This record gives sequence, C-alpha cells and structure tokens, in this order.
Amino acid sequence: MWDWDYLIRVMFAGLCGALIGYERKSRMKEAGIRTHFIVGIGAALMMVVSKYGFQDQTVWSNLSLDPSRIAAQVISGVGFIGAGMIFTQKNRIKGLTTAAGIWTTAGIGIAVGAGMYGLGAGVTLFILAAQSLLHSRFYQMATPSTRQVVVQVDNEPGVLNRIKELLEHKKLTIHSFHVERINNGEQLVIHMLVKLSRSEGVEELLSLLQEMEGIRSVETKSN
Repeated sequence: MWDWDYLIRVMFAGLCGALIGYERKSRMKEAGIRTHFIVGIGAALMMVVSKYGFQDQTVWSNLSLDPSRIAAQVISGVGFIGAGMIFTQKNRIKGLTTAAGIWTTAGIGIAVGAGMYGLGAGVTLFILAAQSLLHSRFYQMATPSTRQVVVQVDNEPGVLNRIKELLEHKKLTIHSFHVERINNGEQLVIHMLVKLSRSEGVEELLSLLQEMEGIRSVETKSN
C-alpha cells in the first residue's frame, strides 16, 4: 500500500530544500537546487523510516525504538557533505554559508519527515527572508563589507604606490594585494581585497580608480 502521508512529507521537504537551493544558485554558489532538493528529500525519508518503518515489529515486547538516533546520524552525515563545500582561495575561506544551508536543509527535512509541516515551512521562509535581507543593498550599506577589486593598469614606475596611497587616503583597508604581469610585462593586473567602510560605496571606489592615469579597466566582485 502507498503511504501517501509519508510521501507528501518527503516531497514537501524536497520543495523546501529546492527553495533554499534556488536562492543559493541565483548567487552562483557551489551547491544549488539539486543538492538542496536531494538533501531535503533524503533527510525526510530517513526520518520517516526511523519513526514509522518499524511499527510491524512492535509484537516483540523487548523491542525499543528511538527515532532520534537516526536524526542524529543524519545531521552528522550531512556535515561531511557540507565540509566538501568549504574551500580556501587566496587565503580566504569560501562556502561557509552554503555548507550551513546544506546542514539546515537536512534539519528541515527531518522536521517535515517527523510531521512538523509548519515548522519546516516556517524555517524555510525564515532562511529565505534572512538571506535576501543580508544580501540586500540596504544591509551592505549599513555594515562594512569587502570587495575583490581587479585593476588592469599600464606598467609604469610608481603605479602600485599611487594606487595604495589612493586607497589609504580614503581610509580603505587592503587585506590582500596580488600583482600579475601580462602583455610581456607592459601591463599589470592587480587583485586586491578591500574593506569598505559604511560611508564608502562601490561606485565611488570605481570612479576613484578610473580617474587615475594608465588605468585600463576596473571591476569589483562581492564576496
């Protein structure tokens, strides 16, 4: 016989995971819709089996069932998947938010698998709202943030010092500074990680760099 209620729980958990995955995918993160969808479904399936899959064994008087043991194992196991999303690039750790999302998606799947539809849906909506707020322009203007700045410039004497002095004059902190030579050394590509203060915007930073002599191109990337 089809256990429709259990199947609905698993499908609902997958939907919650897909919504979180869509938000991550829209920001070009490592794990997207499919990963979160499968994690949500798998966690819900394991919870349903743990909670209801052994009811035919209740004829044994000495049998003791503890569904919470499976939930604990799911959370521990998903932690290994999340660890695979975390990597280091140029002395910076990336993927922590995505790994946390994978771990929380498993928790949502467990909650839905246990029959807590409202709790699973509520946590999903709360995560989506929080991610949207924390990535919004309003939040980024209210708190300091970092930007990866890539500048292509003519290889002229003192050009690196001029760029550093400009940023320091604007009280912008440089966390990392990497230079590559291109076109037989005639031009330089500068990779910088710059901390922006609350009053300093990305547009102003771009305009300041573009006004310098010898600048070929300037682009920024958010973290």
